Amino acid sequence: MKRNCLLVFVLISAAVSAQKLPSKKNILAPMRLANAYFMSKWPDAGKPVVTNKERPSNLWTRAVYYEGLMAMHAIDKQQEYYDYAVQWGDKHQWGLWGTTKVRNADMQCCGQTYIDLYLLDKKEERIRDIKQCIDNMVQSEKKDDWNWIDALQMAMPVFARLGHIYNDTSYSAKMYDLYAFAKYNHGGNGLYDTKTHLWWRDKDFVPPYKEPNGEGCYWARGNGWVVAALLRTLEWLPKTDPHYKEYLDNFREMCAALLPLQREDGFWNVSLKDPGHFGGKELSGTGLFTYGFAWGINKGLLDRKTYMPAIVKAWNAMAKDCVHPNGKLGYVQGTGKEPKDGQPVGYDSSPDFEDYGLGCFLLAGSEVYKLK
Repeated sequence: MKRNCLLVFVLISAAVSAQKLPSKKNILAPMRLANAYFMSKWPDAGKPVVTNKERPSNLWTRAVYYEGLMAMHAIDKQQEYYDYAVQWGDKHQWGLWGTTKVRNADMQCCGQTYIDLYLLDKKEERIRDIKQCIDNMVQSEKKDDWNWIDALQMAMPVFARLGHIYNDTSYSAKMYDLYAFAKYNHGGNGLYDTKTHLWWRDKDFVPPYKEPNGEGCYWARGNGWVVAALLRTLEWLPKTDPHYKEYLDNFREMCAALLPLQREDGFWNVSLKDPGHFGGKELSGTGLFTYGFAWGINKGLLDRKTYMPAIVKAWNAMAKDCVHPNGKLGYVQGTGKEPKDGQPVGYDSSPDFEDYGLGCFLLAGSEVYKLK
């Protein structure tokens, strides 16, 4: 087994040495390798996750992994991927950490995969609890729940999916209320910087907060979550929605702002505007930006000539520099909310949770694969 992994790793490294996209087969190879490593390490999809404390495995970090797995399943329809995702849902009885009354977006993220699996096999138990949870949000007047930008990726696509399935605009209306409050109100004047077209992670980082070099603090993975939220919402939202254009404009503005911030080696710094503040390679933010750029080209929303070089550099860098011979991923920043968290980040470092980094990598690869 170790010998086979090493052979795959050598082939991957050779395939990405030139600055062009590898073949579809060689794009899929590191994805399969990294995913196989994770599935073999976690054969029981319902096993609790233990770091500083024990948490159920339907928490947000694992939910992001399953987003990536479902995207990979769409291009590489292996039964074991589907079975592994169904096992995860079954082990949790298709429920949420915190019951259907929870309002925290992190606890709702699992609903994205539950709904995807429902659409593949319409068993009512798969969608029951997430629908009830979001219905409770829709029926409430409260709209200030998303006070950190990660929340947009965790929950916006759930609202969009439910609106599509039930042809009910109340989901998209409530989703916009929550998004708009984060964008225009949290932190005083909102968490979106209209000058840089990037987002502050939460109220702790709005001006006058500065990075050591005097720039604002724009955390890579946080902005990556927003890019993912917007594209995963636009996938399901009808173009007739009154806020479709605002989401699309936000997506395009962010991509244009992120493009010149890419490093020469293909990665983005954890602090987007301060390369000296824990500067270095990092996979999760880079993966999410690559996901966004590739999706934008695939949907005809971004210019191929403009964004393709960045995608090529980023994908080749992640596949070559981050994937270990056994499939473990290096250069993944641990959980937190700013550049200093989860440091140091290196090839041999292990984040506190290893699942969401893989999810970001699989999301990116699934869209890069379609470019070929």
